[in-house]
Amino acid sequence: MRDPVTPASQLQPVSWPLFDGLDTQGRLAWRRGQPALRDSLLNILLTRPGERLMRPDFGAGIRDFIHQPNNETTRALLADAAQRAITRHEPRIQVDEVRALPDAQAPSQVNLSVRYRLRSSGRSERFDLSLTLGQA
Repeated sequence: MRDPVTPASQLQPVSWPLFDGLDTQGRLAWRRGQPALRDSLLNILLTRPGERLMRPDFGAGIRDFIHQPNNETTRALLADAAQRAITRHEPRIQVDEVRALPDAQAPSQVNLSVRYRLRSSGRSERFDLSLTLGQA
């Protein structure tokens, strides 16, 4: 018995960062604008330096902070690593401020907030990410 073949028009595309499904010709459609920028920021923050084969200095490596204590020193180092990596690897924005603040409700949570301006329009935006660290 043969496997049924699903017509291309009925296929559901896999959800990948940087892609917005299929275009009208059935090819992968690249994300554009704000969603593409947010994907880029997330990629920069979560990639460890040395993880990319041809770009060994790419990334902030914020996952390396996960088992560190949630104290003022760790939060300052986290914010600094994020700011340096974003400034170096994302030319479409001007970073205004990066803050890593403790969550009052959860002692192990850190809220990373990146305020930036788009170089093309000057419009201010914000990117927020929550991480779980060790106890303070």
